[in-house]
Order: sequence, then C-alpha cells, then structure tokens
Amino acid sequence: MQLRGKKVVVMGLGVHGGGLGVARYCAEQGADVIVTDLRTADVLGDSLAALADLPITFVLGEHREQDFATCDIVVQNPAVPASSPFVQIARAAGAAIEMEMTLFFRACRAPIIGVTGSKGKTTTATLTAHLLKAWRADTILAGNMRISALAQLPLIGPDTPVILELSSFVLEGLGAAGLSPTIAAITNIYPDHLDRYGTMDAYIAAKAEIGRHQQTRDTIVLTDTDDALVRLAPAMPGQLVWTGVRAPRVPTPGSVWWDTDVLYASLQGGTVAIAQRSDVLLAGTHNLANIATAVALALRAGMPHTAIAPALRAFTGVEHRQEVVATCAGHTFVNDTAATMPDAAVAALTSLPQPIIWIAGGADKKLSFETLAATAATHAQHIVLLQGTATALLHDALVRHGAGDRIIGTFDSFEAGIRAAHALPLCPATIALSPGCASFGMFRNEFHRGEEFRRIVTQIIAEAGQ
Repeated sequence: MQLRGKKVVVMGLGVHGGGLGVARYCAEQGADVIVTDLRTADVLGDSLAALADLPITFVLGEHREQDFATCDIVVQNPAVPASSPFVQIARAAGAAIEMEMTLFFRACRAPIIGVTGSKGKTTTATLTAHLLKAWRADTILAGNMRISALAQLPLIGPDTPVILELSSFVLEGLGAAGLSPTIAAITNIYPDHLDRYGTMDAYIAAKAEIGRHQQTRDTIVLTDTDDALVRLAPAMPGQLVWTGVRAPRVPTPGSVWWDTDVLYASLQGGTVAIAQRSDVLLAGTHNLANIATAVALALRAGMPHTAIAPALRAFTGVEHRQEVVATCAGHTFVNDTAATMPDAAVAALTSLPQPIIWIAGGADKKLSFETLAATAATHAQHIVLLQGTATALLHDALVRHGAGDRIIGTFDSFEAGIRAAHALPLCPATIALSPGCASFGMFRNEFHRGEEFRRIVTQIIAEAGQ
C-alpha cells in the first residue's frame, strides 16, 4: 500500500507496541500521521517517548470527528470495534480502514504462519517459533504479544519463517481485507469475548477468518477433538491437517497426534515417531495439544522431523502462562494472568500441583462461570477474589457449587489479596493467579496484572528473608 503523502489516522496508540509500530512505520513511509487515543499522555508516556523523533501529531484524551472525516486511511486498533462511530465517519468519507496486520500482510515478502484460538495461541505460536529457530535462526515471531510485526519487516527475506499470533479482533480486519496466512492454525474454540460478539456464532466466524481466504495450496491446521473446529473444517479451502491428543478420526497428510506417551506425525512415507512425553517440560493435557499443533506447523514450514525432539526439550513455556514466579517457605507462586477466560482458569486448576490457593476475578466478558466454579469446588482449597465487574457473578457461581466457604474475601487491593493468600496456614501450597476474567479496572491489561503479581511476590519473599 502506498503511504507517501497520505493522511493517516492511527486510532489507538496503546501500550502493547502494535500502535507504536504502525505509527512509526507510516511516518517512515512518508505519511502525514495523526495518532489519536482516548488515554492521556501520562498513561501513554513510554509510547510517546518512543515516537518523539518523528513528525507525528498527537490527539490525546479524545477523538476528533474532523480527523476521521478528512483522512485517507484509518489504522484501527484491534480493540476498536468496526461499529465505532469514528470508523463509520471515515468510511463514509471514503477512507480506507486498515489494521497493523493488514498493512503487514501486504508488505511481508515471506509466507506467513498464523495462529489463533481461544486458549493456547500464545504458547503454540511461541513454541512454533522456538522450534523453527532451532532450524532457521532468522525466524520471526510477532503479533498479539506486544511485538510489532511491522517493526520486523527489515529482518524478513522471501523465505524467512514468520509466525504471528492473531486474535479474533485482528482476524476481523484481515477478513474484511480478504487476507489469510499461508499456513494457519486454530488451537481450539471456547466461549470468549461475548461482550463484543454477542453470540458464539459471531465469535466462531471471526476465528474462522484465519483460513477462510486461503488458496487450495495453503494449509489449515485444526484440532480434531474440538467439535467447533470439526464443523468448520469443510468450509476451509486450504489443505487440512489434523492434530490432537489422540489419533485423528480421519488422518490427513501432515497430521500430528499423541498416542499415550509418543508424538506421531503422518509424513511422506508413513507414520513417524517425532518425540516422547519425556521430551516435554510443560504440564497439562492442554499443552500436549498445543505441542501437537506447533509441531504440525513447524513440519509444514519445512523443518526436518528429526530436529523436533531436541528443540522441544529446551522449551520451558511462556511468561504469564502458568509461569512459576518463585518458591518460598513451601509456597509456589504461579503467574497465570493470561487466563482471562473461565476455560483457561479451569486448565490451570486441573493441572497445577495441589493444594491450590486460587486468586481470581476481574472484568466481565459476558461468560458463564458455572464450569469454572464446579472445578474450583474440587480443586481449590482457598479462594481469594479480586474486585471487578465479573467478580460478583463468579462469587455467586462458587456459592451455588458449594465452594462459598472457601472464599476468604473479595479484595479491592491486589497486594492485599496476594498477602492474604500468603498468610493462610495451608503450606506447602500453590498460590495461583489464574483470574478467569479480563483485567481492566484494576490494571491496564493482563500483562500489567502479571507484572504486578511478580513485583508483589518478590517483595513478600524479600520481607521473609528468603
């Protein structure tokens, strides 16, 4: 896309790096850039400082209608819905509506590997990149993980492995532009973001955009045990590859699956053992599924199957996802702040070592807490709730499932909640932040929540002299 001389409005600078990367990219391409964000300069200070060397106009604390009515291109932050009145103003005035990822897809010279899913997409994308880096050191990882994809363009050649984590919000923009990765994967689909989509059908449709615009020579990797993905498969034009924690019902070339403690792949020439369960450092059946998907993607990208197991042995996981922060006086502190939906918290409660002191609660995404509450009733010995718009709903569900007597309180101070968990006489124990809810209200985002958890735990340990 030609940007030189165009008036570009970047809608949503944010603090994750995507808005910063796209603002810099557009300015360096010769566009006349206005960055507009509802947040103020004190919140966006680091992002503003990173762009101080560029001729960019900043409109902070508001959006102005005239900026959208007179621009050529709006680069929309994925968190901004397409129904935004400012986006509608720009569209009515004839402006092109883009996202960072649509610009990246148009500019990237290499085939793109894209990963989405309700759970496990960060772990799967990161592991795919980890595996491929053992084969190709120039491998690039970016996307929905505070890494600007556009900033990586100078490092990408025609055959550089490029892995992107793609959220449903980003996929909306890619779908509107008719863009899909060359190799795509959906790890699973669970109820999430119903505060934005309203129905599961709408949410599933957004996820499906990752493969809907592929060519027949492209590849779509789906999990065989996920009923929603099985139903989606016939509508996908790419070559289908199944993965899972058991042999697929209908094996396809490139399929990867676990059979007891062995990971197999269907390769040219027959079925091959790729790795053993003992090669895996991650806990939980959900992570075995993530590994199968990542291995299928790496093999499809051309990695030799003999190189998989050695690389897999070196993968210890991803920060903010069942991340062991510290062990102190018998307590193991686990940062699982990325569990922003009930099903992700269920995975933590059923895979972390018992007994568990569970820290949960936060912002509402219009999701049901019934399964999570039932799981907590059998897997959490004590429950610390954090104040938020969803917390009362979670509290009531816990009471309905007989776990009300395990709740030690609802805290409007994050630090007070963590200290209350640490003060409980249950020891040894796993003190797990796995909220099952979004973070907004008490924190800027889930990463801020996880970073604060680390800071407070470090302080507690220092005070204990450990």
